[in-house]
Amino acid sequence: MLVAPASLTSMRGKEAETKASIPVKASKTEVLMDNFRFSPKTFTVPAGATVTWTNHDNVPHVVTSADDQFQKSPVLKAGQSFSNTFATAGTYSYFCSIHPRMTGEITVK
Repeated sequence: MLVAPASLTSMRGKEAETKASIPVKASKTEVLMDNFRFSPKTFTVPAGATVTWTNHDNVPHVVTSADDQFQKSPVLKAGQSFSNTFATAGTYSYFCSIHPRMTGEITVK
């Protein structure tokens, strides 16, 4: 009976270690373009993070910075992706230049 509590303590310790490493994985974020929306629409990433937009719609999209803070994507057909690394802290607003009602925002800290 004394072995079981020690085993549970050991398992809990491993869960805590796993959760602690989750922020490291957050340095890569995927944004889906689906149903004429960016998902997630707004989010925060650490400086140095790479964001990848992937088109899940059946129509093309172009990811465009609202104020030219990053290079716009080429025309992305269904299934195609575009990535950008955000090295500097700040707020980055973007939209689809083909469908301007599609908007999103990234906060880099």
